[in-house]
Amino acid sequence: MAPSVLSRRKFLTRSGLLGCSLAASPLMTPVSLAAAPWDQRLVVIILRGGMDGLDAVRPYGDANFAALRPGLLAPSQPSGHDLDGFFAMHPDLGELMPLWHQGELGFVQAVSTPYRDRRSHFDGQDLLEAGTMGLGQRRDGWLNRLLQLQSGVVARTAFAIGHGDMQVLHGAAPVSDWSPDADLALSPQAEQLAGLMMQEDPLFASALSEALALSRSSVELGSMAGGDEGTQDMAEAMMEMPRAAKGKAHLKLAEFAASQLRGETRIASFSLNGWDTHSYQKRGLGAALKRLSDCILALKQGVGPSVWDRTAVVAMTEFGRTVRENGTGGTDHGTGGTMVLAGGAIQGGKVYGRWPGLGEAALYNRRDLMPTGDVREVAAWIMRGLTGTGQSDLENQVFPGLQMGQDPGFLR
Repeated sequence: MAPSVLSRRKFLTRSGLLGCSLAASPLMTPVSLAAAPWDQRLVVIILRGGMDGLDAVRPYGDANFAALRPGLLAPSQPSGHDLDGFFAMHPDLGELMPLWHQGELGFVQAVSTPYRDRRSHFDGQDLLEAGTMGLGQRRDGWLNRLLQLQSGVVARTAFAIGHGDMQVLHGAAPVSDWSPDADLALSPQAEQLAGLMMQEDPLFASALSEALALSRSSVELGSMAGGDEGTQDMAEAMMEMPRAAKGKAHLKLAEFAASQLRGETRIASFSLNGWDTHSYQKRGLGAALKRLSDCILALKQGVGPSVWDRTAVVAMTEFGRTVRENGTGGTDHGTGGTMVLAGGAIQGGKVYGRWPGLGEAALYNRRDLMPTGDVREVAAWIMRGLTGTGQSDLENQVFPGLQMGQDPGFLR
């Protein structure tokens, strides 16, 4: 993060010295937002834990598939929603079928980052968000490097308080963060004292002011509505803050992203956890897929038809999982995986990628789905179409060392 940006950790430390009452969200990741000068919207969702793409989008047309997963595909388990006669979508993604039929949902099979063999979630996610060929090469994120190539990029007026970071948006370009359920409560006297203490620290004073504003109650909003023009503008912005049902934290991320994408924001990124399905995969994966489905539908509803038509949603994970189920009803860390694409800008109704097959000789190390594509290539072509960024810049600056090849046609 650039030196001029106040870190959430520093904010929490300093606010603790003031005696603030801060009830931070238990979520591990915030939603990150950035404004940009193009009209299309891009939402990147990081699926942390290694999504089993072979269960999310099942290659039932492969003659080897059923024998590799006799428990996960037991007769009592619904076969899923047929997509194209070869692939079927997991039953818990069923609410997305209308998007598939409308050409607003697609998938990319047998893709991965350059990460191989060690299968560490932390390393895999670092490489996924850095977008580089190897670990330790860069510490900024590929979405931020995209922003650095644009003119007129400014940070949105949102604020982040919480645990975890979106490395994919870290870097020199200005980016604003927000996390749900931040509750910063100060008495009027404490607010006045804080203001006096922060006179010599304009950055923190501004951050504190935003945090307090975002934490106002609906009663305070009502009283602000009768104020001057500047106060009314703040009230209107705060009224756009989502109020999702309790226990639906993932929807708060999607709804807040949608509220910003309706305005000047052009890029939003957040992550969803719960994809590490070593055991009892039927239960765990279904719940995670339902959360992903909910987020995509919330984004569509939240941005409205005109913005949705200019939106691409890209969901990606650090690696796939083994083709064989294990002895505890789950799957272990693998290699090749699946990406989910959605939005009115997506040329959907199609499963992209070159299918390598599931015969033992075709597997990576005889255990994993063989990668035949690079997640960075998919992201690069989508960014190329949405933002007009040159292919050379994408290959050399955003994703150093990437060869994009021919345009696969992911966008309308």
